[in-house]
Parts: sequence; C-alpha cells; structure tokens
Amino acid sequence: MTATELGAEKYLSLTTYKKDGTPVASPLSAVPDGEAIALWTVTDSWKVKRIRRNPEATVAPCDFRGRLTGEAVPGRAEIMSPEGTERVRDLIRRKYGLIGRVTVWLSLRRRGREGTVGVRVLV
Repeated sequence: MTATELGAEKYLSLTTYKKDGTPVASPLSAVPDGEAIALWTVTDSWKVKRIRRNPEATVAPCDFRGRLTGEAVPGRAEIMSPEGTERVRDLIRRKYGLIGRVTVWLSLRRRGREGTVGVRVLV
C-alpha cells in the first residue's frame, strides 16, 4: 500500500520495537502527509520513547481496537516539530470532522500543546 492509501484508512496500527526487539502495536488515527503518513499521540508515551531510540516501524490498517484489517508495511518513524504537530492536528480535524475537532480540542484542554506530538512514518 502507498502512503496515500494507508492515510485514507480510518485507523492504523503503528508497531514500534522495544530494546530487545519485541514488537508493540498501537492503533492510532492517521492522515496522509505527502509521501508519508502522519499520526498523533501523547508526547510521553512509550511509543514515542521507542521511536526516539529506534525509528524502524511498521504500519497496517486496523479497526478501532487494533485488529489488523490489512498487510503491514515497513517504514521509518520520526517525531515531528511543534509546527509539524500543529499541522497534523489540523489534518486530523479535517479528516475526522466533528469527532476530530472535539478530540483535538479535548486533548489540548487536558494536555496543552506540548502534551501531544505528531509522528510521521515514511513508507
């Protein structure tokens, strides 16, 4: 699948790797971001820590609970800048409509701007 096709999915499972190589999957909202996929998560989450240590990742279409609905695609993840994260928030709002706007608004109220971060995965 291409980045555009993956970004069109409602949810993607992002798999990152622990120090010992154990894979850890997390379902996330996703949006296309040029030749990559953009995701949005809590800044101090374990997945962010794992990406900072090892950017290798896979993404696969999934349902809300993380059950895979398609094939996994290897990629390379990177943590986005505050400006990039704001762009991801805007893309989430647009793609997910009212639910996206409410989710982003609640997150900003709860965690502030630095409480969440965008993750870009080049596939």
